Amino acid sequence: MSTQFPEGFLWGTATAAHQVEGRNYLNDWWAWEQVPGHIKNGDTSELACDHYQRFEQDFDLLRSLNQNAHRLSLEWSRIEPRPGEFSSEAIDHYRKVLQALRARSMEPVVTIHHFTNPTWIADAGGWEAPETAERFADFAFRVVDALHDLARYWITINEPTVIAYQGYVKGDWPPGKRYGLTRVMRVLSTLMHGHWLAYERVKSRHSDLQLGLAHHLRVFDPARPWMPMDRIVASAFERVFNQTILKTLARGRLVFPLTRVARASGPSHSQDFFGLNYYTRELVKFNRHYRAELFGERVLPATAPRSDLNWEIYPEGLYRVLRSMSRHGLPMIVTENGIADRRDALRPEYLLTHLTAIQRAIEAGSPVRGYFHWTTFDNFEWAEGYSAKFGLIACDPRTQERRVRPSAGLYAEICRSNRLPVSVELPPAPLDDEQPAGPAELR
Repeated sequence: MSTQFPEGFLWGTATAAHQVEGRNYLNDWWAWEQVPGHIKNGDTSELACDHYQRFEQDFDLLRSLNQNAHRLSLEWSRIEPRPGEFSSEAIDHYRKVLQALRARSMEPVVTIHHFTNPTWIADAGGWEAPETAERFADFAFRVVDALHDLARYWITINEPTVIAYQGYVKGDWPPGKRYGLTRVMRVLSTLMHGHWLAYERVKSRHSDLQLGLAHHLRVFDPARPWMPMDRIVASAFERVFNQTILKTLARGRLVFPLTRVARASGPSHSQDFFGLNYYTRELVKFNRHYRAELFGERVLPATAPRSDLNWEIYPEGLYRVLRSMSRHGLPMIVTENGIADRRDALRPEYLLTHLTAIQRAIEAGSPVRGYFHWTTFDNFEWAEGYSAKFGLIACDPRTQERRVRPSAGLYAEICRSNRLPVSVELPPAPLDDEQPAGPAELR
């Protein structure tokens, strides 16, 4: 197998505005964080990584690590703090952010919606309200129209199934609902309608831009392959979590079970590229007591390597998903892939094995155009607060000190050479995750 990646391959890291910017006080997540018990250790996104102020320094650091691209998101509540009121100051700020990337020869990949809603959208019903699709599409058109000259790649919505699952099934994220399947399908239908409307409006004005969704896909395997009921529930998870959205987009109309609540349709082609977020797989076994979870209990084999969040490390799943998605005939970008690893002990090998899976998929014919590691810095990791350390670069939310981890040095060499190393001596893990070693430091 060749270790070389295609010419022009995008190498970068991914962030989301609310997780790194700080001082986003006008969205549903900030309100959610103020309620005791919602966020681990009582953390809030108050300052996060202070990236709103430090973006130029941060981009200098990423460029010094040989990254030629960066995925970021726009904060809806900054740009449209009240219905129909668009902030020229906020739009000017994001113009400066994108110009800073361009000045450093880094390709921006811009996410329009990454989990957060303005409080006025949340108060009006959030994604349960059908009107939110229209409001989102209007916002998307306005920001893309204002910034289209600085970014070619745009992601309308990040992980619609995760929005629905975490906020409306588990209730761990805002708005904190625990609904049955029918009401959750209404949420997904509104998300799809919003994507379709945004795609049509943007492309009608800027046909040269590349638009897509970022899909969170997981591999669902039966825990006991010889048990028919385990195979059935694994297939049910695959259908609901992965295939419902994929088939809806491929056909340009809602498919079952979304058709239980709506009959919406959109353009048959509403993705110019396929954004893939991949982290892990789930082993599923039948359990009749897990009705809200499609009668499937998620389990981990005792010997499975796992992250700090207890997610199985399964690089083969990335290969399987990339090969499966190739049938759609779209260019693919791995828009997120990473590991919670506070000691940086597992991340170097995680990088190598998952990039090897991508290389195998490319060799087999999958049109993968780029890779964005999640994430740039240790950040505000939603309900986990600052406890989950995904960053190639450590960031102390109290002092704002940035320290490059050893895994970032390994990734920097891969970005520089555009190839996997033939052999590599993995860097030793630091003894203390608060004192990671590294080739660069920025305060």
